[in-house]
Amino acid sequence: MAFLADTLQRIKPSATIAVTDKARALKLAGRDVIGLGAGEPDFDTPDNIKEAATKAIRDGRSSKYTNVDGIAELKAAVAAKFKRENELEYKPSQISVGTGGKQVLYNALVATLNPGDEVIIPAPYWVSYPDMVMLAGGEPVAVTATAESGFKIKAEQLERAITPRTKWLILNSPSNPTGSAYTRAELKALTDVLLRHPHVWVMSDDMYEHLVYDDFVFTSPAQVEPRLYERTLTVNGVSKAYCMTGWRIGFAGGPEPLIKAMAAIQSQSTSNPAAVSQWAAVEALNGPKDFIPKHNKIFKERRDLCVAMLNQAKGIQCPKPEGAFYVYPSCAGTIGKLAPSGQKIGTDEDFVTELLDAEGVAVVQGTPFGLGPAFRISYATATPLLHEACERIQRFCAGLR
Repeated sequence: MAFLADTLQRIKPSATIAVTDKARALKLAGRDVIGLGAGEPDFDTPDNIKEAATKAIRDGRSSKYTNVDGIAELKAAVAAKFKRENELEYKPSQISVGTGGKQVLYNALVATLNPGDEVIIPAPYWVSYPDMVMLAGGEPVAVTATAESGFKIKAEQLERAITPRTKWLILNSPSNPTGSAYTRAELKALTDVLLRHPHVWVMSDDMYEHLVYDDFVFTSPAQVEPRLYERTLTVNGVSKAYCMTGWRIGFAGGPEPLIKAMAAIQSQSTSNPAAVSQWAAVEALNGPKDFIPKHNKIFKERRDLCVAMLNQAKGIQCPKPEGAFYVYPSCAGTIGKLAPSGQKIGTDEDFVTELLDAEGVAVVQGTPFGLGPAFRISYATATPLLHEACERIQRFCAGLR
C-alpha cells in the first residue's frame, strides 16, 4: 500500500513556481536567462512599510503569538480598507487574516466543501484554484472564456454551469493569468444570475484590485450587488499593489460563521501569520499610497510595450488586458512548426521549453491555466529586460520553420 495519500494523485505542482525555479537554476548554472514567470512586482516594499516592521521589532511586538486570524489593529485596518475602497461594511469578527491570499482561499474551501460539491472557475484561471478545490474534496468546474470575449465569462455560460451541487463561483478580476477585468455592467450580469441561485456563494479574489489601467474602474461583486453580501467572501491582500509578496499577508471579509470556521482551520494548521508582517500590513493599509499610481504608470508602459512587440512576433497574438501585470498571448500560430533544435512544436509546453532553451526566456505555458495554446508573461520586471525578452521572442518565432 502506498504511503502517500491518494489525494496527491489529483493535483499537480504549481506551473508558475516550477518555471520560476527552473529559470533560477539555469541562472545559477551561468545561463543568460530572463525570467518572466514570477507573479510579483520588481519594486521593493515602500520604506514606510519596512520602517513599521522594524519599529514593531524594536518595540517587542513581533516576538509573540498573536490572535490566530490577525491582530485587532490589522483587522481594523482591513475593515477600514473595505469601507473606504469597496463600500463594504465588515466588523472585525467578519475579517480573516492569513499567510497570504492563497491560505485565505484554501481555508474557505476546506471550511465549506463536502465530497462532490462543485466550484465554478472561469478559465483561464490561476493555476492553484482547481487544485485547492480538489484538495478540499470538491470538484472544479471550468467555464472557458476565450480571447474573443476578453477572457470573461458571460451570464448564459454561468447559468448553464450551475447545478444543485454548485457551492461557489470563484471570480478573479483583474485576472491572473490574463489581466482581464470585469466592468460593473459585466459583473451585474453575473450577479443577476447568482440571485436566482441562492445556494451558490461568490469567492471574489480581488488581489489585483489596484493594478488597473486606461481609466478602468474596479468594482467587487458584493459592491455591485449588495443582496449577495451574505454569501460573498471578498479576498484581498498586500502582496501585489504594496509590493509585499514575501511578507505573506492576505485577508478576507465575509459572513461571520464562515470567518469563524476559517479561523478554526487556521488554528489547527498554521496558527497566526508572522507578527512582524501583520504590523507591516497595518502601515500598508493605513499609510500613504502615492507609490501605487507611480508604479501603475510604469506597469502600463510595460504592458503596452509587451502587447506591441509580441503582436509583431510571427505566429503570436496578444490581447491588451485591463489590469494586473500579465499578458496572455496565443501561440497557436507556432503549433506544428520546427524549432531551431529540430523539435516540432506540438503544444504550448513545447513552445515555452524551446523558447527557454533557444533564447533563455522563461514564460509559463497556458495549458495549466485552463486555456491553450498560449503562454503567460509577467511584465513585472525591469523595462530594459522586458524589451530584450520580447526581442528574443520575436527572433525565436522568426526562426521557426
